[in-house]
Amino acid sequence: MKKFMTVFEFELISYIKNKSYMVTTILIAVIIGALMFLPSIFDMSDMLGIEQTQQQEDTDIDKEEATDTEEESDTFGIVDKTGYLSDTAILEQAFGNAEFKTMDSEEDLKKAVTNEDISAGFYVTDDTSYKYYVLNREMWDENQTVFDTLLSTIHKQIYCQNKGINYQEFAEGYESPINCDAEVLGKDAADNYWYCYALVIIIFMVIIIYGVMIATAVTTEKSNRSIEVLVTSIDSKYLLFGKVFAGTVAVVVQLALIVGAALTGYAFNHDAWGNKLDMLLDIPADVLAAFAIFGIGGFLFYAFLYGVLGALVSKTEDINKSVGSLQMIIMIVYFAVMFQLQNPDGIIMKICSYLPVSSYSAMFVRISMGSVATWEIILSAVILFVSIIFVGWLGAKIYRMGTLRYGNPIKISNALKALKQEES
Repeated sequence: MKKFMTVFEFELISYIKNKSYMVTTILIAVIIGALMFLPSIFDMSDMLGIEQTQQQEDTDIDKEEATDTEEESDTFGIVDKTGYLSDTAILEQAFGNAEFKTMDSEEDLKKAVTNEDISAGFYVTDDTSYKYYVLNREMWDENQTVFDTLLSTIHKQIYCQNKGINYQEFAEGYESPINCDAEVLGKDAADNYWYCYALVIIIFMVIIIYGVMIATAVTTEKSNRSIEVLVTSIDSKYLLFGKVFAGTVAVVVQLALIVGAALTGYAFNHDAWGNKLDMLLDIPADVLAAFAIFGIGGFLFYAFLYGVLGALVSKTEDINKSVGSLQMIIMIVYFAVMFQLQNPDGIIMKICSYLPVSSYSAMFVRISMGSVATWEIILSAVILFVSIIFVGWLGAKIYRMGTLRYGNPIKISNALKALKQEES
């Protein structure tokens, strides 16, 4: 244990003394923490779309009254073959702050859109069909939806008129608002989606970034031959475990400071933000606990693998070639979880929540958004941490064998065969 602590302390201090690590951690934590206080310092009610009440104090200083700037209105063109939309006032009322120009033909309409004389154009052929012309369609273009609603209303009016039905009575009965009182007895996936999404990305990035750092540290020691001295004085398992656990502590400290700054800052300024960031920063304690347990477990599992793969190459430029297959597995897990994020109780997520290569994110998602029994969580955690012990034990053996072999990168399959021959 003393030798392990020696390696652990040395590796952890090397992280702490690393200027990049310290500056990045402190800078990001301070910036995020400061951002959380902005609404309490500056009036951001317009930006956030919230109402802020402010007591008027009696002062001798005259305050300048802010003048509202008029928003530039959109101009649309329309060619109406039905005659039902000849009164453009109906259109302007439906579209709010907009102006409509009546045009003679479809060609004129297309030409006006192409020349950017109008924002968009509508060519109406009957009360259920039209063409929508736009030069460059924006991502959040709602013009088509608004026009669909308007034309649908006109179609209903025409239908009622032809059938001798009073449209007003029909609308009151047919379009009567539905009152719903929703009470979520379990978990609301819609509310939990975004912070769950963000935390999955965070653990994925941490594994990739720090995993490569661990592999690089191992390869560097091997390339400068210092590993030959180390393995003769300290057991290889202490070297590998010391590096992995030091990296884990460094990760936990960094994430705790950054995420803690964001959550604490938002907790103090929750009302000032008008609850706008609840979807990202109002994270329940049990979800954070699940993220910590399975996140640390997942990092340990992959960190051991990165350390072993780093020992199988002699040059730092060969690291990417060595860890490529492992990173591919991590990427596959990441995309599988992301694509199934809206279906946390699906069969894919259930399978992934028990596999040690994916349970660190899949089980966390199920805990946050789905229905999972306590025994399932315990079983998944046991499988993950037993796998960590096994990977650590096997990795220490491969680590010792790999660090004393130089030359071309060693394939993991060849390393396992060599290890089997040594034991036999």
